[in-house]
Amino acid sequence: MDNLLSTFQETFYLTLNYFNSPNKRIYYLYIISSFFIALVVFYSKKRKTSLFEYFFSKKIWLSQSAFVDYSLLFFNSLIKLVFIAPLLIFSLKIAFYTNEFLLDRFNYPSFSISKKLMMVIYTITVFIMVDLFSYLVHFLQHKVPFLWRFHKVHHSATTLNPFTQYRIHPIELIMNNLKAIVVNGLLIGVFDFLAGGRISVYLFLSVNVFNFFFLFLGANLRHSHVELCYSKFFENIFISPFQHQIHHSDNKEHFDKNLGSKLAIWDLLFGTLVKSKEVSKINFGIGKEGHEYDTFLKSLISPFIFWK
Repeated sequence: MDNLLSTFQETFYLTLNYFNSPNKRIYYLYIISSFFIALVVFYSKKRKTSLFEYFFSKKIWLSQSAFVDYSLLFFNSLIKLVFIAPLLIFSLKIAFYTNEFLLDRFNYPSFSISKKLMMVIYTITVFIMVDLFSYLVHFLQHKVPFLWRFHKVHHSATTLNPFTQYRIHPIELIMNNLKAIVVNGLLIGVFDFLAGGRISVYLFLSVNVFNFFFLFLGANLRHSHVELCYSKFFENIFISPFQHQIHHSDNKEHFDKNLGSKLAIWDLLFGTLVKSKEVSKINFGIGKEGHEYDTFLKSLISPFIFWK
């Protein structure tokens, strides 16, 4: 009983720490910055609704869909604590064996790159490669029927708020974390080899500056009703919040569009890009199937029911 209570408390504190961690999208600083960006959108679009109603509508924050978001945020913190946290050590093991493999085959490179330049190259490479693999995994989650069953939990949201980011099935959560463990482990191993062991692998695990700016510049608006668009040119490079909202449209033609996490270049290359100007009004969700995922328990169980 004591262990169960202790696990519950740790899960509670882990969930609360989302607001205090720069690595998390709902870090308080990112929430504040997104709020001020949303203010600019509100006044620029001259909304007829009141400012309070625009930001704190009961239809959004107290909807049945929102409570599924909140429930999965807490439950997935438990999954992270029990199942995923013990796996994180494998990222360093992959890095170690990748470095050892390259060292055994090629020995340390003869050229010398300064630590600062190496960290710059590493930061850019990680940003691009992690985003590419996020796109590829997301693509598979939409195209492979078995994976789509789990990914539908995220798309079943009929209202969007920043917590919808964490509305994912535990199976998808584990898959996403395994992807991150493998990709980051390989990249750390490669760059540890290129750096000749002169840079601590723990430094490679530090916060990516590109990720910080992505989160600071309104990432929370992607899961919201705030229609923040970029110019036509920039929407070929970066996915705008409204482009991601199009991805959440209940129109099936939009289900497989704008799959990119941060960069739009993958969608542009693979023909899955839709720009904000091409869509006027959207509703969120997955249509009639949404009732199969409209509660916390249904969201957990429905993906496993194959005879429906």
